[in-house]
Amino acid sequence: MNVPIQQGVVTEPPSPGGRGPLVVVQQAPRRRWWTWLLFLVLLISVAFNLILYTEYHSYLGTGDGVNERFYSGDLLAPDKIALIYVEGTISPPFTGHILKAIEQAGTDDHVKGVVLVVDSPGGLVADSHEIYHELRKLDEERHKPIYVSMRRLAASGGYYVSMGAGPDGLLYAEPTTWAGSIGVIIPHYDVSGLADKLGVKEDSPKTGEFKDTLSIFRPVSKAEKDLWKPILDDSLDRFVHVIADSRKMLDVKQIRELATGQIFTSNQSKEKRLIDKIGYLDDAIADLKIKLQLSKVRVVKYESSQSLLETILSSRTSASPPQSNFSALLEAAVPRAYYLFSSVPGLATTTR
Repeated sequence: MNVPIQQGVVTEPPSPGGRGPLVVVQQAPRRRWWTWLLFLVLLISVAFNLILYTEYHSYLGTGDGVNERFYSGDLLAPDKIALIYVEGTISPPFTGHILKAIEQAGTDDHVKGVVLVVDSPGGLVADSHEIYHELRKLDEERHKPIYVSMRRLAASGGYYVSMGAGPDGLLYAEPTTWAGSIGVIIPHYDVSGLADKLGVKEDSPKTGEFKDTLSIFRPVSKAEKDLWKPILDDSLDRFVHVIADSRKMLDVKQIRELATGQIFTSNQSKEKRLIDKIGYLDDAIADLKIKLQLSKVRVVKYESSQSLLETILSSRTSASPPQSNFSALLEAAVPRAYYLFSSVPGLATTTR
């Protein structure tokens, strides 16, 4: 017997008692309410965290990759002293981060002065001078005094950028600081002996005698040394005069006597008048506060940060293309002048 089936119910033949068809109700399966609630909570949580991240950087950041974080002092004070850090080898991309921090200090009217915190073996000549130049503009044009707190190392380019404090700034070094190493170096590595053993020979066509100057496949010739000497001398002269402009208690002759590349302890540095005081960051902050005649001040530190997109993308790792290794080799072979307390720039970066 065919029995029609209605939507939502199942009918069966009449029961033996003759009471009509037996009706069985069939309900459609329902999704549990707490599953939807959990999904909604997760969605709200993700949205809340994104908003919180955005507001956090809006409040603490400068909008240009530099975050401002509270360090010490009066949290509610409008006047600020900014801490700008120069750490590790002075080279891209860190140079750009430091320059952005200097720019932020210059454009923030609440920043009344800056303490430059230096812990660096130095770095590229051009980058060191660029940072120094912007610091001098901050002092002379923006009228924001700069004191310097040297930590483990303020050597070569690290000492060079410290001169950004100018003649009115004070230089502090911790008791264990090494400072100085005034000089210039163009790293060169002669691998000709190894190349001979491996049967490798350089035979690059070139348009002039010095097109492949400082090639790693041969010793530096006398002609090349004569070529590079005035370039090195020019960089050293600039270093010497930058110090003379900032350290009025030293003349050019005295500075040249110190410009042997030698590193000095903090006691030696003070004796040779390369620094003003042996002390810590808090000492520099306290003295700058007195100079600025501020009874209440908020000390903030500038830190470079990634945007949300950069943070997401930085988590992605990918294999380097084959040509990148060759590019790195070519990059390493390019002659560069350094204000650096090391003959191996690659090793110096490990201090970061």
